Parts: sequence; structure tokens; C-alpha cells
Amino acid sequence: MSNIKSTRKKPGKNNLWRSYSDMMCGLLMLFVLIMCVTLFQAQMSYNKTIEEQQSKMVIQNEYDRALLDKQQQVVDQASTIREQDSMLADLQKRLEDQNLTLGELQEALNEQALLLDQKTIALSEREDELNSKTLELKGSREQIDDIIGVKAEVIEALKAEFENTGTSVDIDPETGAMVLNSNIMFGFNEDVLTEEGKSILDDVLPTYCGVLLNEKYLPYVAEILIDGYTDNEGSYEYNLSLSQKRSLAVASRLLEIASGFLDEDGVTTLQSKLTVNGHSMNNLVYDTNGKVDAEKSRRVEIKFRLKDEEMLSSLSKLLKDTEDVEVTDENSSEVTNDSTENSVEETESTTEETGN
Repeated sequence: MSNIKSTRKKPGKNNLWRSYSDMMCGLLMLFVLIMCVTLFQAQMSYNKTIEEQQSKMVIQNEYDRALLDKQQQVVDQASTIREQDSMLADLQKRLEDQNLTLGELQEALNEQALLLDQKTIALSEREDELNSKTLELKGSREQIDDIIGVKAEVIEALKAEFENTGTSVDIDPETGAMVLNSNIMFGFNEDVLTEEGKSILDDVLPTYCGVLLNEKYLPYVAEILIDGYTDNEGSYEYNLSLSQKRSLAVASRLLEIASGFLDEDGVTTLQSKLTVNGHSMNNLVYDTNGKVDAEKSRRVEIKFRLKDEEMLSSLSKLLKDTEDVEVTDENSSEVTNDSTENSVEETESTTEETGN
């Protein structure tokens, strides 16, 4: 009991510590309150700062967006300027090309004008040549008529003479050639006259050559031709030899009997005008079906050529040349005119494009 009493504390000390504890609790509460207020203010300040930063970021984004738009506009304008510069360069190049083309066309036009002058001079010369040839042809027309008339007269005289003698022969109405069938005149592949062949020649040759060597037609006769022909069987060389030998056999027979219907001068004249030819398988005769008529192809033709036929051939060539000159002059004139018109049209078109 005594021990318990001795361990009790005095009431005054406990109150002191309680008061001290209460004060410390109050201070703590005040500190906590101050901290809460401070934290609240800090939070408010932080939130305000965040809001300001967000607002600034929005403004910065809008500014950046506007700046990017401006930059894009600058890029687009720069691209447009480059395109316009390229278009301007192209237009400048086209203008230079068109100016160059215009110069070339003008030069071509000048060349065409010079060519036209040259063609005009050449045309004038051709016209003079044509007029000269026309006059030459007019002067030779009577001579041509005479030549044609003489040949026709000789052919008619041959036909009439054979009719008078009662001999049946074929005289070509165009050339006056007399055709002898080799099948009667010679054996197959033979060049020796048969007896029948000799008899036929003895009948027809004096009449034919007698007309040609008549004093009326002799001045016009240049040659008496004996031409041999074969069919197309065998080689060309063999047929050439055979045709030559057959025509020579006919000519030999003619000279053998010439003294019987000609005087000595007549025989000499015949010899000077007689020409013998072999033509092998050339000038074949065809039937109506277009096949070679071997029998008719094997033949000997006796014909004549007038002296003036060479002149007639020359005149025919002259006439053809004259026609060619006319056609050439017309074509040259048309081509020159067309070229000049095309050059003028191209020049006008280029001028219009340059103006546009």
C-alpha cells in the first residue's frame, strides 16, 4: 500500500504535458491546414499553368498550321511560277522555231519562184521546139501520104497480078508479105526443096519479084526479104541453122530462075536488093486457143521494104517525141504550179500560227 502511494505522479505535471500535447496537436493541425491550403493553391496554380500551356499550344498549333499553309502557298506559287516560266520558254522556243520555219518557207518560196522562172524558160524553149517539129511534120505530111500510098499501091498490084495469073497465094494486106508453107516446100527437118516446092516457087517468085522490080515501083524498093521460121521443137541453134538454110534454098532457087523473067540488069538489081534471114523459133504462130500452131509456124516469108519506110519510121518517132514533149511540158507546168501553191499555203499557215 505504501509502495503504491509512492509511485503516483503528481497532478500538476500531467496537466502540463497534456497542455503541451494539445498545443503540439494544434500546431500540427495548423501545419496540415497550411499545407492543404498551399497544396490547393499549388494545384490551382498548376491547373492554371496547364490551361495556359494548353491555350498556348492551341495558339502555337494554329500558328504552325497557318505557317504551314503559308509555306504550302509559297511552294505552290513557286511551282506555278516554274510552270509559267517553262510555258514561257516553250512559247519562246516555238516562236523561234516558227520564225525559223517561216524563213525556210520563204527561202523555199524563193527557190520555187526561181524554179518556176526556169520552167517557164524551158517551156518556152519546148514550145519553140514543138512549133519547129510541127512545121517539119506539116512539111513531111505529103511525103508520108506518098509513102503509105506507094506501099498500098504495091500490095494491090501484087494481088492483082496474082489474080491475073490465076495463082492462089496469101498476100498480107498490111505488109505485103507472101507466106510459103515449109511443110510443102521441104521435108521434115530438111533444107532441100522438094519438087513440089520448086514448082510453087517457079510459079510465085517471078510474079512477086516482077512487080517489085517494075520500073514504076523499083525506085521505092529498098530490099526484097526472104525470112525463114521454124516451130519450137528442138534447140534454138538447130532451128536457127535450119531456118537460115531453108530461106537460103528459096533465095538460090529465085536466083536460078531469075534470068527467065529478068534481063541481066534486072538480075543484078535483084541480087543487090535480096536479103536472106533465118529467125529460128521466133515469131511463132498461135491458134485460136493460144497454143503454138507448129505447121503454120514452119514457113518462109517473102516480103519487101520500101526505101522511105525508114523515113516513115523516123517521122513516126518524131511524132511520138513531139507528143511526149507536149505531155512533159503539161506535167512540168502542173507540178511547178502545185509546188508554188503549196509553198504559199504553208507560208500563210505558218504566219497565222505565229500570229496566234
